Amino acid sequence: MTKARQDIISLSDTPYYHCMGRCVRRAFLFGEDTFSGRDYSHRKQWIIDKLKALTQTYTIDICAYAIMSNHYHLVLKVNQAQAEDLSDKDVISRWLKLFKGNVLIARYIKGDCSSEGELDKVKEIIAEWRKRLYDISWFMRCLNESIAYRANQEDNCSGRFWEGRFKSQALLNEQALLSCMAYVDLNPIRAGMTDKLEESDFTSIEQRIQAVSLEKSNIDKNSSENDVEAISLADFIGGQNKEGIPYTLRDYLELVDWSGRAILEDKTGYIPEREPKLLKKLGFGQEVWLKSVNQFSLHSYAHIGTESQLKAICAETGMKWVAGIRQSRQIFTTVPPNSLLKRPNIT
Repeated sequence: MTKARQDIISLSDTPYYHCMGRCVRRAFLFGEDTFSGRDYSHRKQWIIDKLKALTQTYTIDICAYAIMSNHYHLVLKVNQAQAEDLSDKDVISRWLKLFKGNVLIARYIKGDCSSEGELDKVKEIIAEWRKRLYDISWFMRCLNESIAYRANQEDNCSGRFWEGRFKSQALLNEQALLSCMAYVDLNPIRAGMTDKLEESDFTSIEQRIQAVSLEKSNIDKNSSENDVEAISLADFIGGQNKEGIPYTLRDYLELVDWSGRAILEDKTGYIPEREPKLLKKLGFGQEVWLKSVNQFSLHSYAHIGTESQLKAICAETGMKWVAGIRQSRQIFTTVPPNSLLKRPNIT
């Protein structure tokens, strides 16, 4: 049975979510469509451009993304605290980048609102907009509706463009987060589109590798030219006590590179001698990690984490059970000691 979005997205559980959108009838409406003989690959850039705009407006970071020929993946981090710290002026400015607003807000900006009733209504509207700035449903709505409208205009047609509402999964610990990110980043390699991470077009791993290359070349990665080309991605912050992915980018790139070489078709079952140190930090064995990444798409559950974390979800929501507990026992053993996503252990 379809779950209500409010039962899946709970920021008290985790700020990290895996979201996916798929084209109607799984048609290749972002790639070469053999049925119509048309190439829609240019539409992938539409998603990139829209994500750039959305990350500049919403307080939602993108940890990983991959845009394929008939679907896309996003790993998102919701920054509720950032939205709550915004001034009323900033909230209005951000919201009006995407929407027209209303007459009352226009009068408020001009300083024409003076009555107590008008000011109370303005505060109510700003409070609602502030909540929407960290709402994944609004973020995904802005993305999917704009792409569907533009594609239908190009095709001179109407009707559904997406298969249905977007899919979302709560990632309850770093093991779930990083295995999901690696799964997303390795999509083109798994699909046989390329065998090199740096040539994985329209993925976050390609963007991160390019950023590292620019940095090594002493090119200003913050230049206006590069800002236009890149989506703002969530930072890897290592062990620093601040907001971000709690590992280093170097360790993550090593882990994804190792995973990608291990799943290539001509090296099935091949495990390099040198194991990435991030695997030990995450508490994964080599085989379990590769299974987790390769089979992530089979986990269609709303929540992904340890058994104790899934039981905690049941306790908080009043549900008698939550799907995925048996699978979680096989993969997600313990929460890493430095976890920023700890949940209470319920046995």
